[in-house]
Amino acid sequence: MGLKVSPFRSALVAAMGGLLFGFDTAVISGVTHGLTVAFHLSPARLGVTVSSALLGTIIGALIAVYPADHLGRKRSLFVLACLYLISALGCALAWNWDALVLFRVLGGLGIGGSSVLGPMYIAEIAPPKSRGRLVGLFQFNICSGILIAYLSNYLITLGSLGDAEWRWKLGVSAIPALIFGALALTIPESPRWLMGRGRESEALAILQVIGHDEYEDLIRQRACSRDSTENKPRNALFSKKYRRPIFLAISIGMFNQLSGVNAILYYINDIFARAGFNAISSNQQAVAVGATNFLFTLVAMSVIDKFGRKPLLLIGAAGTSVCLAGTASILLFHVHQALLVWLLVGFIGFFSFSQGAVIWVYLSEVFPNDVRAKGASLGSLTHWSMNAIVSGVFPIVAAGSGGKPFVFFSAMTVLQFFVVLICYPETKGVALEDMQTKLAVVSEH
Repeated sequence: MGLKVSPFRSALVAAMGGLLFGFDTAVISGVTHGLTVAFHLSPARLGVTVSSALLGTIIGALIAVYPADHLGRKRSLFVLACLYLISALGCALAWNWDALVLFRVLGGLGIGGSSVLGPMYIAEIAPPKSRGRLVGLFQFNICSGILIAYLSNYLITLGSLGDAEWRWKLGVSAIPALIFGALALTIPESPRWLMGRGRESEALAILQVIGHDEYEDLIRQRACSRDSTENKPRNALFSKKYRRPIFLAISIGMFNQLSGVNAILYYINDIFARAGFNAISSNQQAVAVGATNFLFTLVAMSVIDKFGRKPLLLIGAAGTSVCLAGTASILLFHVHQALLVWLLVGFIGFFSFSQGAVIWVYLSEVFPNDVRAKGASLGSLTHWSMNAIVSGVFPIVAAGSGGKPFVFFSAMTVLQFFVVLICYPETKGVALEDMQTKLAVVSEH
């Protein structure tokens, strides 16, 4: 099969979908004014413009299972790169508002699909001892994309490009999308997907190419796969035996967004404006938040396979609840406003260290091989649906008093702490083939 290919390289390529995911998520914060002027948008139509990508993410997360199972992980990643590229170029060249919304929906399809396929591919190709760190590359790239988007918006603003400024901000992501597509063609297919299709010799050859041995695991998987095909319905996700991973996937997807993280990222300039910051300083504070997100995700990646998933979630829930409560106090009572930046930076730091780094790892781990694509899709669908709800309701609730949403977010992170403490198992170092047995044992105690 030729020279060996590092699992790290394959994971890094798959994680490029996360970089574009992060970029497209954050870039909108810098173009709302330009779009309002260019297309004469009312507040309602601006809301539709911003949320149109979220509609795409929900659909993308829902349907990603089909190309993942039928085309394979590798070819599906290439399709996602094409969606990102078409969206970037289409948004940059949009000739009217309808075209802009259409291309944002296409970009959302790429984001939603990436949130399922990227972590799943990495988990299936990574050795158990480094799976958390390698899947964590996806979240690391999301944070990188967010930081790059904030920096890109700031630098393009300094370029004084006039009416075309928003086009450059939205179109620049075509470059990484093109690179992602080219590199996606060079990585190996998931050996676990190949095994599920009865292509054992190809799967074992790929394991040799990527340089690690999991022959015993794959032999067990082959036996399980044959038994599944011969004796019971194939890929039935909603059955009693999967109720625990289903609960874990749905709950972690919900809590991730009930912390308010994406609402904060989408409306961060508005939040700072409420506290008295001007436009330039708001952009600078946004870059600081993005840099914190990047740094603490890097820290989480370095310890997730040592400390485990559950301790990170508990630390993060405790820290984010305190920071959110402090933010609520400042916005409700208009006191100590200089602390707002530090509290939001603290929130992003705790979130990135915990939920941000763990969610995609957990979703890629807790389901067995035969339903992993559907399970990951369910968790991601929950994540994006809650994102759309929270982001849509946030400006309405915040209109009267900017602190009210943060009271709710803080309460949700407190609730998450106890749910994780009582219900969540530790999954570090467990082979994917053994995960269902691990969850079943935990559920009995």
